[in-house]
Amino acid sequence: MSTWFRRVRKNILTSTQEKKEAPDGIWHKCPECKTTHTKKELEDHFYVCPKCNYHNRINSAEYFDIIFDEGAYEVHFENIVPKDKLGFVDMKPYDKRLVEAQASTGLKDAMTVGVGKVNGQGLVIACMNFNFIGGSMGSVVGEKIARGIDYAIQHKLPFMIISKSGGARMMESAFSLMQMAKTSAKLTQLAKAGLPYISFMTDPTTGGVTASYAMLGDINIAEPKALIGFAGPRVIKETIKKDLPAGFQRSEFLLDHGFLDFIVERQNLKQKLSGVISWFMNNPVQEPVSAAAE
Repeated sequence: MSTWFRRVRKNILTSTQEKKEAPDGIWHKCPECKTTHTKKELEDHFYVCPKCNYHNRINSAEYFDIIFDEGAYEVHFENIVPKDKLGFVDMKPYDKRLVEAQASTGLKDAMTVGVGKVNGQGLVIACMNFNFIGGSMGSVVGEKIARGIDYAIQHKLPFMIISKSGGARMMESAFSLMQMAKTSAKLTQLAKAGLPYISFMTDPTTGGVTASYAMLGDINIAEPKALIGFAGPRVIKETIKKDLPAGFQRSEFLLDHGFLDFIVERQNLKQKLSGVISWFMNNPVQEPVSAAAE
């Protein structure tokens, strides 16, 4: 006899009023292995599943805390906000989508620019936020990248973009597509200034983002099993009428075919970046300060 039926016969069922509900936000179920962990455990493990090593999607605030020394950084260009220049309407007006996305995420748009130090070495990071309309690339994303590059040139700092995007933002039409050329041209200015550009691709990096700045790094790196490509696998399969290779468009596949320089797990990201920056900027690598030494 099941436990539930035994409880019914003994008249010891818990009333609805007496049930203790777990507060929202305490538990996280891994999308890959379905194991449940506490949010605190996941956070302490760099938002990577302790069981299967699945790298959960995170946004700029989490990446900045992981990468910058002591989680200390300055956010720049937050005065730039998107506008509905075309009066675009699909399922709902674009201006309403913007208001809802800003209210739900606390962000102005899908790009955040932070400046800080990585083991004592300065770095400018432009990080995409997937929770803001799928990390789509609109005019504000392009403008923040452009201004981030100008800041890097002015202060002689390396520049990094963390890509996580579904591609161009269709609600901005040609204004969005123009950002592909704009950001590519600005990266040319960075190269002429003799400063490195590090492109870090995370899951997913697709569409016009992949077709522009994501693949233009002096060094291209990615997280494990990240989806990276232009069109999606389903569209490609339907177009060429052939089955795709196993792991097609995942970061491991791209590494094997020469599109990436290396794959880095999140817990090793800061130290790997420190070495890359040191190599490009000819600075000695500083050892990270241990908690015990502090």
